[in-house]
Amino acid sequence: MRCHAPDHTGGAAVMPQAAVDPVLPPDITAQARDLGPLESPAIWLTAAGAAVAVLAVTIALGHHRRARRWGTGGAVVLFLLAAVTAVNSYVGYVRTPDDLGRLFERGSGAADAVGMLLDDGADEPDAPADPAATAQHHPAVTSSAQRVDVLSLPDPADAVPSGENYVILPPGYDDPANAGHRYPVVYLIHGYPYGGPRDWLTSGAAPDALRNLEADHVIAPMIVVSVDLTAGAPSKDWEGLDVPGGPQLETYLAKTVVAGVDHHYRTLADRRHRALGGMSGGGFAALNTGLHHLDEFATLVIALPYDDLNDSIGVLDGHLSTIAANTPRHYLPTMTFTAPISVLLAAGTGAPTDVATAHRIADALHHRGQEAVVHTEHGFNHTWHTARATLPYLLAFADQNFHSPTPTS
Repeated sequence: MRCHAPDHTGGAAVMPQAAVDPVLPPDITAQARDLGPLESPAIWLTAAGAAVAVLAVTIALGHHRRARRWGTGGAVVLFLLAAVTAVNSYVGYVRTPDDLGRLFERGSGAADAVGMLLDDGADEPDAPADPAATAQHHPAVTSSAQRVDVLSLPDPADAVPSGENYVILPPGYDDPANAGHRYPVVYLIHGYPYGGPRDWLTSGAAPDALRNLEADHVIAPMIVVSVDLTAGAPSKDWEGLDVPGGPQLETYLAKTVVAGVDHHYRTLADRRHRALGGMSGGGFAALNTGLHHLDEFATLVIALPYDDLNDSIGVLDGHLSTIAANTPRHYLPTMTFTAPISVLLAAGTGAPTDVATAHRIADALHHRGQEAVVHTEHGFNHTWHTARATLPYLLAFADQNFHSPTPTS
């Protein structure tokens, strides 16, 4: 259960509380770790078994040319289906038929039509009718329902031609009784490459995580924003960077997106009530951007962390000073902190490099006098399964900091 210390505005000084890894109810952690129907190993095992059976029959009927041709083709299709579903079972990118529908909807023609049939629209806002619109949302059928908006924030000045940011608003946001209530905000960044802001709604199951945490009174109502840092080119490994001669994604997030969310929604518009997080490449972007913008974010919540540009260094086109300024592994150990920060780093024990990286980042933060906690999920790897399983911990950690008396500004 959530236990919030009251805010203090006067009297005796309050001693800072050390950051801790949240303890969550078993039902919430079980739901976050559950496999979706399209992630079940039974799918690829069935497809592989069927492929073997078809191939065996084809061999037995090898003297029939037509049977051999059709049987071989069928076996190949089934083996490919087994391979694709096995990869998805491991990665956890497509959980449900709705997720599959949204994936098809990224295409055109027949693929888009199939996607529309599979997607029931749950947890998904309508696309903006007007490309120039700044915010589009479902009409609130009941004021107690969770709502998801698309906040369109293109920023041509920073070479960001699009910006379809998904805003998850808590139940009761539209209640007249809450008209004066303001909410803390968690910003989440998708992975790279081929990631996008919808991923935290589908693969990351953020709406479900929020509903479960709030229903069990583990967290207070908050706004979660899944940020679009694709710059209209999701195949590029941008890593949320200000790219020389390219999109200024760090600036776009820290200035344009934050200002846009604060303008359109009832937020607590200060660093103490903002958290920044992400998974994998989005986790790197959150770490790097958060450390560069201590005036904007007091909490970082990162899944599948890393602190080095590695293969994505190419987007900086050999600019050595820019590379150095965007490699936390190098600058963090000597960094000067103008404001305190609290960080949760989550990794799966099946990815020992992630665990080692999480501890290295935490140690570097500790040596600079900052709070950092490492959370591990047993047996999980560098996949969306881990991001989804750890998201409730990330959100609960952010909530702790939002309501902690620790001075963060």
